[in-house]
Amino acid sequence: MLTFLLVSAFANTAFSNTVLAKDVPFAIAIHGGAGTIQKDHFTPEKEAAYRAKLKESVEAGYTVLEQGGTSLDAVATAINVLENSPFFNAGKGAVYTHDETHEMDASIMDGKNRQAGAVAGVKHIENPINLARLVMDESVHVMLSGAGAESFAHSQGVKLVDNKIFDTDHRYKSLQRAKAKMKKAKQQNKDYQAAHFALDTEYKVGTVGAVALDKFGNVAAGTSTGGMTNKRYGRIGDSPVIGAGTFADNASCAVSATGHGEFFIRYNVAADICARVQYQGKSIDQAGKEVIHDVLMPVGGTGGVIIIDSKGNISLPFNTKGMYRASKSTSQVTYVGIFKDD
Repeated sequence: MLTFLLVSAFANTAFSNTVLAKDVPFAIAIHGGAGTIQKDHFTPEKEAAYRAKLKESVEAGYTVLEQGGTSLDAVATAINVLENSPFFNAGKGAVYTHDETHEMDASIMDGKNRQAGAVAGVKHIENPINLARLVMDESVHVMLSGAGAESFAHSQGVKLVDNKIFDTDHRYKSLQRAKAKMKKAKQQNKDYQAAHFALDTEYKVGTVGAVALDKFGNVAAGTSTGGMTNKRYGRIGDSPVIGAGTFADNASCAVSATGHGEFFIRYNVAADICARVQYQGKSIDQAGKEVIHDVLMPVGGTGGVIIIDSKGNISLPFNTKGMYRASKSTSQVTYVGIFKDD
């Protein structure tokens, strides 16, 4: 009788644990950049293509989570899809520098232990987010830059690629428009700084990123970008800066940012959002909206963020006309948005 009761108790416990395991929340959100994204600039075919790529990215990351993969793996997988598409300013779709090349930045962070890796100004790395992951996992550093980062990549068996594989016609045309605007501003006796600020938002933003919560209760965040159109002097934005463009901590949330990087660096945007959650007890929705609308907007900071917490809640605030975005969780079907009213 005692044996029967013990077996029955074990069976009930095992069944209960199985049910709980199935009920554990997991979720992912991705972005493909924020900016002057207006519906009248899209043909139906173009809009459908962008939405399909955003869906492909979020579904790829979600599948990793569904199969028991880590949030770090899901973030990298989702970002790889976007880096490999010419639609977004990262990897294959990276914008041009003033010298008509491409310099890319990326970072990734583990909310379980605050481990992080980042690369800046790399020119010959097909998927910068993967190199950032290697910096985190296989080096003693957090951020590597330029030739040094690529030397490290070579030591890890990463293939270096020709910078020209990132060339795209639409990005080149954008560079020429930016140069023409800068030239016109200089002819009006504006200095470099004033001429730069005169550029439209579209030339200053563009990033891809992902945040995820896995079945183990760990959050992660990652961000990858080609930076700013017509950038000079080895400019580095917020995307590889831990705390500015990327941040993750299980005690609060995970954030990936997109926007005018100088503002996101100065206002430590990603970490500020998580600090408001952790120390002020605010929801990710409230914290994100405060920083994006009340902190950044008054000083001219444009962009947005994607946020996820350890319960699987997702928030996607932005202060621009649009933000490429998508999300999916155990409690939410796939959502894809581009414009403000999506």
